[in-house]
Amino acid sequence: MDRIRYIIFFALLILPFSVVHPAFADVCRNYAGLQLHHQICILSISRSAKNYWEYRAAISVDGVKRPTEVYNCRERFKVQQGGTVLPFEQKGPGEMICSFFNSSRR
Repeated sequence: MDRIRYIIFFALLILPFSVVHPAFADVCRNYAGLQLHHQICILSISRSAKNYWEYRAAISVDGVKRPTEVYNCRERFKVQQGGTVLPFEQKGPGEMICSFFNSSRR
C-alpha cells in the first residue's frame, strides 16, 4: 500500500511539469535610420492562399499596435484597412515582413 502512495505522490508531483504550453513570442527587430530608431514586432501574420506573395499582418512599431494590413511583397506596397495603398517605407515593416518570410529573396 505504501508503494502505491509513493507512485501516486510522484505522479502528481511530475504531472504539472509534463504539460507543454504553446509558445507566444513576437518576432521583433530593431531598425536604425539616420536619426530614428524603431522596434518593429510582428504580432500576427498569415499568408494569402491565392497570392503567395501577400501577407496579412498586424504589427507594432515602438510598442504602438497598428491595425491589420496587407503587405504585397511582389509590388512592394501595403494596403491599409480603409483601402489606402502606400509604398513600403525604407527599413519599415513591409521590408521586414518580406525579407523575413522570403529568405530566397535576400
